[in-house]
Amino acid sequence: MDYNDQMKNRIKRIEGQLRGILKMMEENKDCKEVITQLSASRTALDRTIGLIVSSNLVECVRNADKNGENTEELVKEAVSLLVKSR
Repeated sequence: MDYNDQMKNRIKRIEGQLRGILKMMEENKDCKEVITQLSASRTALDRTIGLIVSSNLVECVRNADKNGENTEELVKEAVSLLVKSR
């Protein structure tokens, strides 16, 4: 699978968020603020997972369709990955 710049930039932003959270913890910031930022990071990760799974699914379905293969198993596997990620 080709991980495009959009996907990589999302991960870089999340990395920055996590570094910011670590700094907040080192500065003994209020736990509500830390939890808010952790939650935002988790949401960003969840969305990135969804983007990667859906992009991969589209690519796999197109390839399977070209080869006359059944795509049902690919869809099941993608759904399983999404469920597992939660």
